[in-house]
Amino acid sequence: MSDTVRDAARFQRPVARLLRPLVRLLLRQGITFPALSDMLRELYVNVAEHEFRLPGKEQTDSRVSLLTGIHRKEVRRLRGAGTPVAVVPASLSRTSSILARWLAAPEFTDEAGEPLALPRTAEGAAPSFDALVASVTRDVRPRAVLDEWLDRAIVRIDREDRVVLTEAAFLPRGGDEEQLHYFGRNLHDHIAAAAANVAAGAPVFFERAVHYDGLSQGAAEALERSSRQLAARALRVANRDAYAAAPASEDGNWRWIFGVYILAERGGESAGPEEPLRAQEDGP
Repeated sequence: MSDTVRDAARFQRPVARLLRPLVRLLLRQGITFPALSDMLRELYVNVAEHEFRLPGKEQTDSRVSLLTGIHRKEVRRLRGAGTPVAVVPASLSRTSSILARWLAAPEFTDEAGEPLALPRTAEGAAPSFDALVASVTRDVRPRAVLDEWLDRAIVRIDREDRVVLTEAAFLPRGGDEEQLHYFGRNLHDHIAAAAANVAAGAPVFFERAVHYDGLSQGAAEALERSSRQLAARALRVANRDAYAAAPASEDGNWRWIFGVYILAERGGESAGPEEPLRAQEDGP
C-alpha cells in the first residue's frame, strides 16, 4: 500500500466524524444524498480546476479527472460552472459594521470599554445613535436602522429614552439569512484553519480547545455559562484591537477572523446521535 493511499485511509475516520453533525442537519433540512452528491461533484471539479493547477501549465480535463476520480465527460460538463460565491447580505454587513464601531470606538464606549447607552440624537459632537449610524453609512436613515433593530431586539429603549444594546445583538435569529451566512462562514474558516495545520504538518494557525468528559449535566451547564462570558470578553477585546488596526489597513487585501465555539452535550466523545444541550456560535 502506497503512503498516499495509507494517508487517505487514515484520514477518512476524522472526516466522517466532522461530517456527522452536518449530515444530521442536511437530513433535517430535506437535503438528500443525491442532492449533496451533485453539489460535491461540482465542488470537487471546481476546487481541482482552480486550486490544483500545475505552475506554467494549463489545467486539463484529464488532470482534473485524475485528481477527482470523476469521469472526464462529467469534468468537461462541470468545468467553468463557477465557484460558490460567499455573498454577505447587505443588511448583515451594515449591522456588523455599526455594531463593531459601537463596541470599539472610544466615543461610543465607556472607560471599561462597554458600549454606551446612546440618546437618539445629540447636539454637536456628543455621541448619539444617529451619529453612530451616520458615521458608518449614509445610505439608510438612522430611524430606519433603529426601527429594524427594535423589531429584532438588537436594541431596547431605556427609561431615559436612550438606545441600549442587548444580548440579542450577537445572536442571529434561527434559520434566517444572517444565521445561515455565519453558519457557512464560521465553519468554513474553522475548517480552513484546521486543514492548513494538517497540511503543513505543524501549527500554522491557533486552533485548540479545552474539553472534559464524564461531567454531570449541572457541571456542563455551569461551564457553558462561564465560558460564554469568557468568550464574550475575549471577542470584545479582539474587536477593539481590530478596530484600532483597521485605519492603517484600508488598502489591504487580507482578512482576519477570531472565533470561539462552545458545546455542551449528553454522551461526550463517543456520542453519535445525541443532541447538544446548548451550543453557541459567534455572530456579528
